[in-house]
Amino acid sequence: MKRKLKVWCLITGFFALVAGNACAQQKHLLSFNKLKSYVGYFNSIDTETVKNYVTNDHAYDWLAKNVPLFECPDSAIQKIYYYRWWTFRKHLKQTPDGFIFTEFITPVSFTGVYNSSSSALGHQVYEGRWLHDQQYINQYINFWLYADPKQKKPHLHAFSSWIDDAVYNYYLVNLNRSFVGQALLPLNSDYNKWETEKQLPSKLFWQFDVRDAMEESISGGRKIKNIRPTINSYMYGNAVALSKMAALLGNDTLKSKYAQKAIELKKLVQDSLWNSSASFFEVRKPDGHFADAREELGFIPWYFNLPDDKPAYAKQWEQLTDATGFSAPWGITTAERRHPLFRTHGTGHGCEWDGAVWPFATTQTLKGLANLLTNYQNKDGMSPAVFYNNLHRYALSHIKRGVPYLGEYQDEKTGYWLKGDNPRSSYYNHSGFCDLVISNLVGLKPRADNVLEIFPLIPQNQWKWFALDNVLYHGHYISILWDKTGTRYRKGKGFIIYADGKVIKRSTQLKHILVKLPV
Repeated sequence: MKRKLKVWCLITGFFALVAGNACAQQKHLLSFNKLKSYVGYFNSIDTETVKNYVTNDHAYDWLAKNVPLFECPDSAIQKIYYYRWWTFRKHLKQTPDGFIFTEFITPVSFTGVYNSSSSALGHQVYEGRWLHDQQYINQYINFWLYADPKQKKPHLHAFSSWIDDAVYNYYLVNLNRSFVGQALLPLNSDYNKWETEKQLPSKLFWQFDVRDAMEESISGGRKIKNIRPTINSYMYGNAVALSKMAALLGNDTLKSKYAQKAIELKKLVQDSLWNSSASFFEVRKPDGHFADAREELGFIPWYFNLPDDKPAYAKQWEQLTDATGFSAPWGITTAERRHPLFRTHGTGHGCEWDGAVWPFATTQTLKGLANLLTNYQNKDGMSPAVFYNNLHRYALSHIKRGVPYLGEYQDEKTGYWLKGDNPRSSYYNHSGFCDLVISNLVGLKPRADNVLEIFPLIPQNQWKWFALDNVLYHGHYISILWDKTGTRYRKGKGFIIYADGKVIKRSTQLKHILVKLPV
């Protein structure tokens, strides 16, 4: 077993990092029984009309080799955690240009070669960064950097993207420096291309709402060149990531270049897209006026920690829990419910972002909320309970006719999936969930140094126990346990962190923890 794992490390480009450490010392604190049981159930309710690289009959074996194990008292979050991994592998496709992850399970006319789509690329890389075998995400990123540009009609720029940010955050999990080294210059060229295509003389970026994957919005238009918080936040996040990747590789020129771009974009977004009268980041129209609509995309700046830590900006978050703002029975709406144009663009005939609940946006908002709670002092009443309740509601929304389901978008009052039984909507790989559990709810915060940081967003006294196990991070197998009474896992009371089967930190409280990883 040790020899096989050592070979695996070498094959995935990991050996230089983990030689001599714990890559060959995998130990599990949880059994695989829950995973096996869930996969069996999900297989039993599935018609499997489309088969890609990992078919249902191989799903358990593949997932057992690749995903972290998780259990908690919240049956909805636990079930959907495994359901999302089960659906994610459905989209893994082997092509002549390497592995990719599709968005649609069935062929769609407006996608690129191999049914590829860049719309949710950032979500897919964030989710897939926790897979043990790096070849899948490595090849997927390389597809967009090297194979897509060779196509007669490239599709990477068919949608706005935070690919640079995703690549860097992927690196923070595996520390694969050589991969970053190969990706930096293509990513630099891609950023320059975005500037050529979408940057205005003001240095802000414009985008059609349809190219933000947010068409039929209240503020936008398929042919209107609005200045949107989406693409501007993405380009800020990309600039920050490029600066950090350049610093990692000793490229001082690119490091300084992108650090300056990030500084400029941060100021421009706050100066130009913050509507102080609405206390919200809003779309600005070509004539210079605000769209006068609070939309969920206004929370995206926090996905990248863009806004300054000031009470004025934090005030925006009070809209998240307001029933006339963004809080609806089935989730977070994509536009404020009080707006006169809320849900006026149709019901499922297109892709309406005028208020319906979209998992794509829910993922972004919950990531932004998690950043607010962990990285900011000014929180305006937001708390781990708000994050937890919204994640729980998000989990509950994964249902159709009484069984687990993931589709495109939902009615905010009834939970009806607005694409109905359209096959393209099934297993819609357009959002994230598992990463929210791992890096935000449990709170494993990927870093570039040798410190393991855990910042849980589980409200105090919410759970008496939980476990995240079999997480491959920085070449170590990490396990995170909370056992308030010590009777669940019989490893002692409290918060216990393991690396390669050995305890590296204990605490009597479920709290923010920093601990050095073994060398």
